[in-house]
Amino acid sequence: MYEPIRSKSVHTAAGAPSSDFPHRSREEELDIQLAGHLAALLAVTDEIRALTPSADLDTGAERLAEQVTRLRGGASPVRFRAAAASRDSRPATLHRRAHALAGRALVVAASRADTAAAILSAERMDAHALAVGAREPATR
Repeated sequence: MYEPIRSKSVHTAAGAPSSDFPHRSREEELDIQLAGHLAALLAVTDEIRALTPSADLDTGAERLAEQVTRLRGGASPVRFRAAAASRDSRPATLHRRAHALAGRALVVAASRADTAAAILSAERMDAHALAVGAREPATR
């Protein structure tokens, strides 16, 4: 009455190792995630630099680009163009976004035990927190 199943079950394929797709180690996954967070932080940093240039932001952007290049095996990150800066962008909003991204990068860098990226992320968090605090009055 029923036709027998002639193909492999999807349930057995999940438990057995398969060579149909590449597998990455936990370290490789963390490298990819950290590079993504640092690249996003670099993009926001470049956007802030377009609106309010500073030597600290220039230095931070270059160090971020170095770390992203290292984590991506030599592939340089895409950089933000000044002409693409949005007129609606407010530096305080961008600094808060950069602070959050640096925090995410710090968590992944700590999980990965990447001291250089963790120190850079913590420094960027401090710089963006200071920039937000200096621009907006305290609400306490």
